Formats: sequence, structure tokens, C-alpha cells
Amino acid sequence: MRTYLTWAFLLVMLVLCSRVVDAKPLNVLIIYTDDQGTVDAGCYGSQDLVTPNIDRLAKTGVRFTQMYAPSAICSSSRAGLMTGRFPVRAGVSGNVSSTHGEAGMPTGEVTLAELFKGAGYRTGHVGKWHLGYTPATMPNGQGFDSSFGHMGGCIDNYSHFFYWQGPNRHDLWRDGQEVYADGRYFPDLMTEECLRLLDQQDERPFFIYWAINVPHYPLQATDKWRARYQDVPNPRGMYGAFVSTMDERIGTVLDRLEALGLREQTIVLFQSDHGHSTEERTFSGGGSAGPYRGAKGCLFEGGIRVPAIVSCPGTIPQGVVRDQLATGCDWFPTLADLCGLDMAQSLPDSAAVPHHLDGRSLSDVIVHDKPTPHESFYWQLGAGPGAQWVVRHGDWKLLGNAKDTSGRPLTKNDHLFLVNLVNDPQESKNLAVDHPEELRELKSLREKYVQSLK
Repeated sequence: MRTYLTWAFLLVMLVLCSRVVDAKPLNVLIIYTDDQGTVDAGCYGSQDLVTPNIDRLAKTGVRFTQMYAPSAICSSSRAGLMTGRFPVRAGVSGNVSSTHGEAGMPTGEVTLAELFKGAGYRTGHVGKWHLGYTPATMPNGQGFDSSFGHMGGCIDNYSHFFYWQGPNRHDLWRDGQEVYADGRYFPDLMTEECLRLLDQQDERPFFIYWAINVPHYPLQATDKWRARYQDVPNPRGMYGAFVSTMDERIGTVLDRLEALGLREQTIVLFQSDHGHSTEERTFSGGGSAGPYRGAKGCLFEGGIRVPAIVSCPGTIPQGVVRDQLATGCDWFPTLADLCGLDMAQSLPDSAAVPHHLDGRSLSDVIVHDKPTPHESFYWQLGAGPGAQWVVRHGDWKLLGNAKDTSGRPLTKNDHLFLVNLVNDPQESKNLAVDHPEELRELKSLREKYVQSLK
């Protein structure tokens, strides 16, 4: 009997060891949408948007209700995601130029692509960049083996021209070389590129950053979805059709992951770069922040609280919700943690970033529902004395140089705007006068953050 148990034990250990030996590194696919509102998906409560594939990710992963973008504008949000640092610390306090020859995020910053490339991954960028327009600051100079997309803030999806600040200029690039696909629908071109990267015969794991330029203006949905939303008043109808156009293409990529048997081997991260746009170019709206105040371009909740889902069946829980405070800067250490990367070994020798990451790993939040790793956090949009800023500590939030892009009025007394998000998630009343102690504490905390940036 003892001999039988010994052999049974050895057999079990052999099976377990073989599984460890055969275990492959996890792949990563980041889907970073553009100007998608806080609640604009079915899984976030939207009743009028058709988003079965975003909802599918939520059913197979962890959905966040209190995820904050690194910033409320495109370039700085992407800098925070790519570096794990406050965007202002990463040298991108606002949008960078959409003009060829203009630099963007400093080359000394270390990106997620450089981290994963250093760990033996093949790295691909697809879609929007908006972090620099020189060879050194374009994707191939920032850690990506391959790059296909536009370098500026937005393009027409058929001509691939940037029309919003003259002179009009073509903006479609592959690996640093200008390419032309006049008349081809850019969301389809992005989807084809994602599928090409997935289909590559390469033993290395992959890290793909799919920065979808949707639902950012121009609102150019396909005829199929325009017909589906024809009875929805505009601009919601135009916006919704574009969101569903995007969702359909996300589904195509998820289907390919499953067909290749890679779904359980791939972390899929879905998140918007910030809140919905109320700019004239998007007909002054279309997106929704639900109950929250604000929109793209301001630091009220509607500008920075975003939809976010992470999914990897078999590795992280499925169909669960996390309400803990989390930020887009956290994905740098979180993805490294979930993929088992040693940052000290994977990052360049010159990198000082591991000592100055503002993001914190969310792996315990995701897997074990542990508390947020953040006692406080800081946002800054713009530079100089007029920059918008926010410091968050627990349930309290203090906005400086407060601005509201959703149209709600502010007075001269709202220069400092204090709220308690548990009691007033709509940020409807400024408590700065009524709570002087909390005001002093948050102002002092903000000064510490500012000093750390120096």
C-alpha cells in the first residue's frame, strides 16, 4: 500500500511539473479606445448602445467601476498608460503636436513596449499614437517592433488626412514610413493589422497595443450601424453607431484569438483614454458620463472616470466587478506582475523608472478583491499656474483651477472645488468653505505631489 501511494504521489508531481515546464508566458492585448464615455457600454448600464463584445469581455473578466484615466486628454492619458507615471512627470502635461517633425514624450521615458520587449516579447502598435512625430518619438523608437497607424490626434477614416489644424496633411504610417490606402476604412485596416499580428508564426509571446481612434471624431460609422441607430436622436445616434462599429471589430479580433486557441493565454485589457467629447467637432456631445459631472478636457469625474475591463479566462476571475479606486498608470506594474516579468531585468540598464512609478500593481485587487493600493493620487492637466489639477485622498477630492466641459456653471468661488465622492458622486456642491480642515489637508498633500515632480 505504501509503495502504491509513493508511486501515485510521484505521478501527480510529474504531471504538475510537466505543466509548469509547458506553461507559456501570457500574451497581452491592450484595447485603448478614444473619447468613450464613462458608461457607454451595455455592461455599464447603457440601454441604447449595442456592445455585445465589450460586454463579452466583462462576462469573462473583471470590470472596474472606479477606474480613472491618467488624464482627461489624449496624449497625456497615453503617456500615463505607457510609462506608469503621472503624465506631467513623464513630460506630457497636455496634447503633443500632430505635425510631422515635432517631438513628443521624451525618449528617456521607458514604455510598456520597452518593458515587454526586454522580457522577450514581440511588440506591436496599431492605431493612434499621438506621443510624438519624430523617428525617436514615434512607436518604433519607443520599443515597438512594428507600428501601423496615425501619429497625430485624429484622421479622416477614409482619406487618412488630418484636417483639424491646417495645412491638411496625410497621416498613415507603417514602421516610420508613410503609406497610402486611400478610400480604405481605417477601423478595418486596424482590424486587419491586429489579425496579421495574431497570425504571425512566432514562438515569442506578443504585446499588442491597439489604440483605436474610435469613437473620437469624425463620427464615421459604417452603413450597417448608421441604419441601426437611425431613430436615435443625434448626436447620440451618430456616436452610438460609431461605438457599435468599434465593438464589432473588437469582436472580430476576439474571435481570432479564440480560433487560434490563444484566448486563455492572453490578457485582454479594454479601457477608454478619458471621458466623452463635448467639442464642436463631435456635435457637442453624443457620449455619456451617466450620473457624473464633466467630460473630456476637465478633471471632474466625467472627464477621468472611464470604462475598463481586464479579461484572461483561467488566470483571473470572470464576471466580477471591482469598485476599488484604480488608475491607468497602474497597468504598467499590473501587467508586469500578471505576466511574471522582473522589471529590474526587463527594463534598460539606464532606466530609473522602477524607482519612480506612480502606478501600483492591481493584481491583488483583480484576483483577490483586496483594497486599492492607493491612499491618494494626483492628476494635472496643462502646465503653469493655470493648469487644472486634482488630488484624491480616500473619499475626498479637491479640484484646482476647476473647469467643467459638460456645461455646468462654475463661479469665481469654485477655483478650489472640494467634494466627498461617497456623499456626492455627482460633484454637485463645493464643500471648500464648509470643510476647511479637509481643504487644508488636501492642499498640503497636493504640494507634496508638486514637490515630488521637481
